[in-house]
Amino acid sequence: MKIKKIGHCCFVVEPKEGIRVMTDPGAFSTLQIEEKNISAILITHEHQDHLHIDSLKKVLENNPQAIVITNTAVGKLLDEVGISYTKIEEGQKHDLNGVNIMGFGNLHAEIYGTYGQVQNTGYMIDTLCYPGDAFQYPDAHVDILALPVTGPWMRIKDAIDYAKNVNPRIVFPVHDAHIHDWASFIWRVPENLFKEVNIEFKKLELGKEEEI
Repeated sequence: MKIKKIGHCCFVVEPKEGIRVMTDPGAFSTLQIEEKNISAILITHEHQDHLHIDSLKKVLENNPQAIVITNTAVGKLLDEVGISYTKIEEGQKHDLNGVNIMGFGNLHAEIYGTYGQVQNTGYMIDTLCYPGDAFQYPDAHVDILALPVTGPWMRIKDAIDYAKNVNPRIVFPVHDAHIHDWASFIWRVPENLFKEVNIEFKKLELGKEEEI
């Protein structure tokens, strides 16, 4: 499976030759507007680091064939700006030219009480799991996990326990735009602990497509 990390929670995965799926083109990255040949854009929830309307418009302008897949809450915002979408939520599936897209989960992890607790839909892209901003479990086999590693709604312990329970072959970090070189120890924590359970932790170089 080919994966290109764009930034924060935006990446492009090619699970099948010619099918390229982009996730969460948010405000914390800019490289998404340069991507071409995108088949679908998955949006997990409405927070600005996952949904940036101007970026989404540019991606669709460069990829007029692409479909947007998201949930009811994001859909309401897209309706306001005239962007069409396919609604896929928890337990629902979509066949994207032979690639299985499945939604799971329905609520953003708690930040504090109900503050910011919007609808959040995680997505399986064939055997790749991307949970968005929550640690809900998909009813599916997971080979590759896009794992959030930092944010106001989580502890690194939560991320590590989630990944251990999901038990993928390989993990790559997302939700990590906050991490700068001086804070790179945050990546090292899961890397060291996953070695103990034979899970590979792979930090992807921004803008470089890699086979994993």
